[in-house]
Amino acid sequence: MLGWALTFLIVALIAAALGFTGIAGAASSIAQILFVVFLILFVVAMVSRAIQGRPPV
Repeated sequence: MLGWALTFLIVALIAAALGFTGIAGAASSIAQILFVVFLILFVVAMVSRAIQGRPPV
């Protein structure tokens, strides 16, 4: 998921550099959403591992 977020971030940066503001805005929005979803899933995974008694990765 983090890889997809980085991919959309790179697409947004390239599109912005070339002047495609609509595509850059959409790609950056998608990248932000994917990054937030990644962070939420990461925190849930770490909490569940802590509850189970296993050390964090």
